[in-house]
Amino acid sequence: MVRFLSERIASAALTVVGASLVAFIILRAVPTNPARLIAGPFASDDVIAEVERALGLDKPIYAQYADYLIGFLSGDWGFSYSTGQPVYSLIAERFPASAELALYAFLFAFVGAVLMTVLVSFTRSRWLDRFLRIFAFVNIGIPPFWVSLLFLMLFFEQLGWFPGPVGRGPAPVDAVTGFYTLDYLLAGDVGGFWTALRHLALPAFALALAPMGFLIRLLRANLLDVTHEPFVTVLHSKGVAPLSVHFRHILPNAFLPTLTAGGLILAQLLGGSVLVERIFVWPGVGTLVIDGILRQDYAVVQAFIMLSAFIYIGVNLLVDIAYGYVDPRVRRS
Repeated sequence: MVRFLSERIASAALTVVGASLVAFIILRAVPTNPARLIAGPFASDDVIAEVERALGLDKPIYAQYADYLIGFLSGDWGFSYSTGQPVYSLIAERFPASAELALYAFLFAFVGAVLMTVLVSFTRSRWLDRFLRIFAFVNIGIPPFWVSLLFLMLFFEQLGWFPGPVGRGPAPVDAVTGFYTLDYLLAGDVGGFWTALRHLALPAFALALAPMGFLIRLLRANLLDVTHEPFVTVLHSKGVAPLSVHFRHILPNAFLPTLTAGGLILAQLLGGSVLVERIFVWPGVGTLVIDGILRQDYAVVQAFIMLSAFIYIGVNLLVDIAYGYVDPRVRRS
């Protein structure tokens, strides 16, 4: 097990270095001088050179990369010239909003996919199975931003069931975690919890539909494969109850690939859902990044790329380790 963990951790570390190198090269390849953006279009060459020295842009490229990586790992993510604040503070202020939205979207997608797929596979209804396949196929093909607009027109504009694009709603008086729903529950304010949940519902469902479709197709295919395994035939021949066979033997064996995919989906959602956040005026990291791109705020975009890579690789590492604990065959391989 020690060898398995060391290999996974080493692989994750190399992937982080590779992702940071790609982000560094891509941003350096952009034909815009950050010093010119900060100093202004009418700044003299001496002023621009001074800004370049302050940013470390006059150093060799390998020294710039080392400063960039060390600075990110130590919490120095640069300075946003468009807002006049450190990038770390900006992202730390907005990340709870993105994380709460991502976690609820993942919860809707994962739980919904598992419940629907298990129900259909257990009942063995051809009509339900056909509906489930069509539902999954349509969800995968619909862009989240289009679903967001559709939800707003239907559930806000026409029916008035949910709030419109107004962000997260009123903030809790005593914010502890930055997650509005959790903070309201900790404060014992049930009404505030439901208000925060209503603001979350439309953007979270819009984000959840595509991952839900993917998980449905994956789990359905794995359930069909495991159902035809020889050990399932043996269990039925021994007279084991169909309910026990399905939930104690078939489902656990078919669930492992879904666990891996679920971890990657969660990492992707935590990395930011830029267009959906923009449509719902959600004050998360995605909105901050769009503003940074429009303003050509070099430090914000660079920090977001690195943070997304760290989240994705970190969650993937945790899923690999969990997979190794659940399935001994992975450790032995």
